[in-house]
Amino acid sequence: METALTRLVGVRHPVVQTAMGWVAGPRLVSATANAGALGILASATMTLDQLREAIREVASRTTAPFGVNLRADAGDAADRVQIMIDEGVRVASFALAPSPELIGALKESGTVVIPSVGARRHAEKVAGWGADAVIVQGGEGGGHTGEVATTVLLPQVVDAVDIPVVAAGGFFDGRGLVAALAYGAAGVAMGTRFLLTSDSAVPDAVKARYLAATVRDVTVTTAIDGLPHRMLRTELVDALERSGRTTTLFRAIRRAAGFRKLSGRTWRGMIQDGLAMKHGKDLTWSQVLLAANTPMLLKASMVDGRTDVGVMASGQVAGVIEDLPSCAELVERVMAQAEGIIGALTERGAPRTNPAVPLRPAR
Repeated sequence: METALTRLVGVRHPVVQTAMGWVAGPRLVSATANAGALGILASATMTLDQLREAIREVASRTTAPFGVNLRADAGDAADRVQIMIDEGVRVASFALAPSPELIGALKESGTVVIPSVGARRHAEKVAGWGADAVIVQGGEGGGHTGEVATTVLLPQVVDAVDIPVVAAGGFFDGRGLVAALAYGAAGVAMGTRFLLTSDSAVPDAVKARYLAATVRDVTVTTAIDGLPHRMLRTELVDALERSGRTTTLFRAIRRAAGFRKLSGRTWRGMIQDGLAMKHGKDLTWSQVLLAANTPMLLKASMVDGRTDVGVMASGQVAGVIEDLPSCAELVERVMAQAEGIIGALTERGAPRTNPAVPLRPAR
């Protein structure tokens, strides 16, 4: 299935595996790439040396295009961009809007730039700065999320920009892909669905907890870092929502110390990262520290299997996912279902495109 996304990045299918800290490593990314979709490596939890090694490992496992995601507000973002350029990474993905300078450096090297956004105005901004495409995540998506549903946000962004738009938030099968294409998107991005594959390195016990979740078990909380965060309800989430400021600060300092030791970061750097995530919010010091070491809370669950002391970022689709296919099986299933639906619509007399109906309103 050819779309503006597949032409832009050189993949066979208009499906993206999103970057998830401690989850989207070389194994998952290469399996996604070999399945014909776009795998994106999550780099926020890696040192510079680890990032270079991970990129090379993915390249050793696949000849297909793949991407790397990084935080645009990280103090070493320029160094990470340079590594991506040096290693010939095809796609640069950003969790926050990158600066025009970063976009310019990447585009000059031939790297495709695809930021993730959660609002129309952010999409317009990065498009104006030269981004090649944009991933737009609605409120159904996992991790930090907004309040506007994908079905409302997606058409707004499609109408606002003239670059390919990839839809994220609430997608897990071929029906969602067809719906996104109908809205004018060039493909879909999925996180939780790829997390719940046999190629994902997440511990089996953690996957089982995701599979057991209902849609009511996926919640949005601000207790982690003061920002809306969609995740499974766990013991830690319950404890943080009940805790007073003193207890929360103690927990934050203890976990921040663990992340500092693991990552080699300085206290100053961690606090700067935490403050960068405020986005104008009035955060307590506990929330600033938790924001800086949220990767440690994710690691507890996604790597160590300790769901009692960690967080489990999750899209709402966790409540409707029931199996663990390989990435190849998942992508094949999504595409077969999507093509079957499109074929059935065509057979019933609904044309693929109607030249009499504009795809977007006149502006």
